[in-house]
Amino acid sequence: MILVRHGESEFNAAFNRTRIDPGIVDPRLTGEGRAQASAVAIALHELGIRRLIASPYTRALETASLIAEVLGTPIGVEPLVRERSAFICDIGTPVAELARRWPALRFDHLADPWWTAIEESEDALANRGRNFCAAAGRAADHNHVAVVTHWAFIRALTGLSLANGTWVAFDPEASAAPGPVAGLAQAI
Repeated sequence: MILVRHGESEFNAAFNRTRIDPGIVDPRLTGEGRAQASAVAIALHELGIRRLIASPYTRALETASLIAEVLGTPIGVEPLVRERSAFICDIGTPVAELARRWPALRFDHLADPWWTAIEESEDALANRGRNFCAAAGRAADHNHVAVVTHWAFIRALTGLSLANGTWVAFDPEASAAPGPVAGLAQAI
């Protein structure tokens, strides 16, 4: 399995300059973020990725959509891989609006709202990561799946702090122990 951090978002661009939450709800990708997603798509093409899983946040869906255009792969939307709720950007978009923006994707399995309204604890994030790994490890094709997700979710699973538009190989079956998961190959 490959964990992909979404491309640079409007939030990331502003926050990286000022270290202050710019107050952007569910931000879109920047031009740089779209370029990063295209570069990831080229790299994933070489790895034989056959399926994408994406967080329901706009920045992850845009990244996954750009990757899917290159790979010709389907996208499944999975709220377990969403960002840890800590900033204004972690307020999501309602299901009806997501379905309007991405009519080819399924959102009918999502609660509305699907994001956490209060700041999520590190323990809750770690538990969500374990739940995802348990389900992903049972999938027969998990070696051919890329998950478009977020900084905190990747950090919870791997202990790594990935930059936007980068990825890491990951083994969800090696994730039974609490804390960062041992199934890590390398960050790219």
